[in-house]
Amino acid sequence: MVYELRDTEKAAPLFEGWQESMIWSCLQKVMGKIYTDAPEQPASAMALLADFCFFAGKPDAELVRYWGGLCFPDTAASRGIIMVPQNRAWGELIESSWKEKARKTTRYAIKKEPGIFDREKLQAAVTALPEGFTLKMIDEALYLQCREIPWCRDWVANYADYAMYRKYGLGAVILKDGEPVSGASSYTSYRTGIEIEIDTREDCRRKGLAYICGAKLILECMERGWYPSWDAHNPWSAALAEKLGYHFDHEYTVYEVYR
Repeated sequence: MVYELRDTEKAAPLFEGWQESMIWSCLQKVMGKIYTDAPEQPASAMALLADFCFFAGKPDAELVRYWGGLCFPDTAASRGIIMVPQNRAWGELIESSWKEKARKTTRYAIKKEPGIFDREKLQAAVTALPEGFTLKMIDEALYLQCREIPWCRDWVANYADYAMYRKYGLGAVILKDGEPVSGASSYTSYRTGIEIEIDTREDCRRKGLAYICGAKLILECMERGWYPSWDAHNPWSAALAEKLGYHFDHEYTVYEVYR
């Protein structure tokens, strides 16, 4: 049996030491859900939020397969999810359960180090915005606009409505002729911070826009006392993070699973 855990603290020991903000979001009941093999004393757990699920504790095949029914109903589009194993045993179970549907790949963990950011350097980046572009924080109008644009929808998509985004989320967007061309926003949120999602429209890349948006978002987080968590999906993202003041931690294995 698989259970949606109401008292999420019962699963906290299984994720202990895992420095992943999306797990914290689920445990804190800000966003996402926790599923386990037992409602009272779980030995296995899955934290599910947005396009990610994290497996912890004793490897459990039913949990690994259960995700498919949740995210891939027969009427849904075949969008994949990123499965993150706590250890090699979970990884082997994902491979055996999903076979050719699971593509093994690498992500890049960035250290979480509050207080490391150079405010003056970040402010200098923001003031270097090229002529012809406008930098704005995401308000209700931009929230609604971004939801309708596929390439930047993930800046706001994991928040049920603007009221939720205003409470938990935060984002900086560069516009050209009224259209978003680059942005850094909260992909997910937890009680004391956000997980950053950053992207630039293909025709506007290599202009330093993502760096400016990232700098602005970090500055706004500092004003609120939030931590801007960063996890890189490729080496270029990791390099941008380091340019903004973060430090690389380690590589880790994930599985992109598609129905």
